[in-house]
Amino acid sequence: MLLWTLLLPSGVLAGALTTVAGVGGGMLLLLVLSLVMSPAEALAITAPALFIGNFHRAYRYWSDVDRRTAKAFALGAVPGSLIGGVLVSSIPSTVLAWLLAGSTALAVARALDLLHFQPPPALLTPAGFGIGAASATSGGAGLLLAPVLMATGLSGTAYVATGAAATTAMHAGRIFAYGASGLVTATTLAASAMLAASLLGGNLLGERARKHLNATRSRRIETTTLVLCVGLALLGLR
Repeated sequence: MLLWTLLLPSGVLAGALTTVAGVGGGMLLLLVLSLVMSPAEALAITAPALFIGNFHRAYRYWSDVDRRTAKAFALGAVPGSLIGGVLVSSIPSTVLAWLLAGSTALAVARALDLLHFQPPPALLTPAGFGIGAASATSGGAGLLLAPVLMATGLSGTAYVATGAAATTAMHAGRIFAYGASGLVTATTLAASAMLAASLLGGNLLGERARKHLNATRSRRIETTTLVLCVGLALLGLR
C-alpha cells in the first residue's frame, strides 16, 4: 500500500526536477522506492518509467538534441546496461544497497566538484558503457552522465535534451535485461505505468518552472536534490 502511495508524488517530483536541473530526479526516485522494497525491484520498476519520461522529454526538445553526442554515448551505454541488468538478479540485496549508496556518493562528489571526472568527447562511447553498467546495477545515470555531456560543451536546453535522448537508449537496454532476468512482472509493470504517468506530469510542470528559473536557482535546486539523495541513501543502509 505504501508503494502505491509513493508513486504519484515521487514521479511528479522526479520529472519536474530532471526537466529543471537536467539531473537528479531519477536517482531520487530510485532511492525513495528502495526504502519500501528491494533495490532490484526498485530498479525494475523505475526503468520503464524513466524510459518513458526521458523519451517524452527528448521528444519535446528534439530540435535541441545533439544527435552526434547522443548516438556516441548510446553506442556504449546500451551494451553496458544490458550486461549490468543481467547481473542484477544475481547480486544480493545488501550488496545492491551498498552499490546504490556508493553511486550516490560518487555522483554527489562530482556534482559538488569534489571529484573531477570530465573525459574528452572522444571517450563518449567507453564512458557510456561504464555509466550504462553502473546505472543498471545502482542507478545515478543522470548525475554520472552530467560531466560527460559538459565535456562536449553542451549547456542549457541542449544539455537537458541530449541527456534525455542518450538515457532513453540506455533505459531500453536495462528494461530488456531486467525482463530476461525475470525481474519484470505484471506487478512491476503496473507500478511502472503509474510512475510513468506521474513522470510525464512532472515533466510538464518542470517545463513551466524552467521559464522562471535562472542558472543560480537551477543550481540550488540540484544541490537540494543531492542532499536529499544522500539522506535517502543512508536510510537505505539501515
